[in-house]
Amino acid sequence: MAESKTELKSIDIKRLMELLPHRYPFLLVDKIIDIDGDQSARGIKNVTFNEPHFTGHFPHSPIMPGVLLVEGMAQTAGAVCAEAHYEGEAKTTYFMTIDNAKFRKTVVPGDVVEFVITKLRQKRNVFKYDCVAEVNGQKVAEAVIGAMMVGRDDQ
Repeated sequence: MAESKTELKSIDIKRLMELLPHRYPFLLVDKIIDIDGDQSARGIKNVTFNEPHFTGHFPHSPIMPGVLLVEGMAQTAGAVCAEAHYEGEAKTTYFMTIDNAKFRKTVVPGDVVEFVITKLRQKRNVFKYDCVAEVNGQKVAEAVIGAMMVGRDDQ
């Protein structure tokens, strides 16, 4: 009996901009790969020196703020939810909770951050995701993110 492989989806920057309301400088995901419905995915963020937060955090030793790593995880989860539950109507996913946030290592210009998200549970339009940010396979941050999805007309 042959094993059937599930083809994992991806979302490019153009589709991300249709799914998320965020724009530069606050769109913190460049693409999403390995999407398995709304169950799991990997968001990719290429960290570059010309991002505005590096002028003040910190000028002589640029470090990506931890809060932006958490936001990148939330944007990845939000885009995956919006894509999986599109059903012909645009959805917005609102960030609701951050639990158990931990920051393990610094992220600097030149790094490629992968936001690894895994759905823990869903109750109606409320989702919880276990999220990990990794650079070169090493955990740099983690959190459990809660979000609520609404139709754009329900806002």
